Amino acid sequence: MSTNSDIITVKELANYLKIAEKTAYRLVLDKKIPGFKVGGAWRLRKKEIDEWIEKQTKQM
Repeated sequence: MSTNSDIITVKELANYLKIAEKTAYRLVLDKKIPGFKVGGAWRLRKKEIDEWIEKQTKQM
């Protein structure tokens, strides 16, 4: 079962990836990182972010 901590904001994504918030927002807008909108705000599933990281690591 998922908990609320499984869903993160763009700001939390930026902190998690240690990148600028503006860069994180651009990655989500460009659909390079999976996300969804709730109202007008982007949200992301931490599990999907971790999967995206794994995929990026394997492409190197």
